[in-house]
Amino acid sequence: MDKFLWLLIMVPVSALLTGIGIFALRRQKPMWFWSGTEVRAEEIADVPAYNRANGVMWIAYSAVFWLSTLLGLFDMRAAGGLLLVWAILGSILLIVCYLRIYEKHRVKK
Repeated sequence: MDKFLWLLIMVPVSALLTGIGIFALRRQKPMWFWSGTEVRAEEIADVPAYNRANGVMWIAYSAVFWLSTLLGLFDMRAAGGLLLVWAILGSILLIVCYLRIYEKHRVKK
């Protein structure tokens, strides 16, 4: 029953994060990161490259969630530990990575 609940929670969460990455890859307008904000096309020098970088970032972030999902089928403690560490460190890395992506692709004045 534990493994069923684990999969019931982790598969949709992992898929959502991967979906954000796919959405960013396909988006024509610049992808945003912060809730309630908008990145205007005038701010970004190369929108497709900016969105591609955002998409890759989200898909890479989701990969550890998928790994934790699969690991949970064999070792729930290890999967939970990986998820805990990644949820904290990965979130920080996600922010740092996004700020670097934005800085790299923004229009320099």
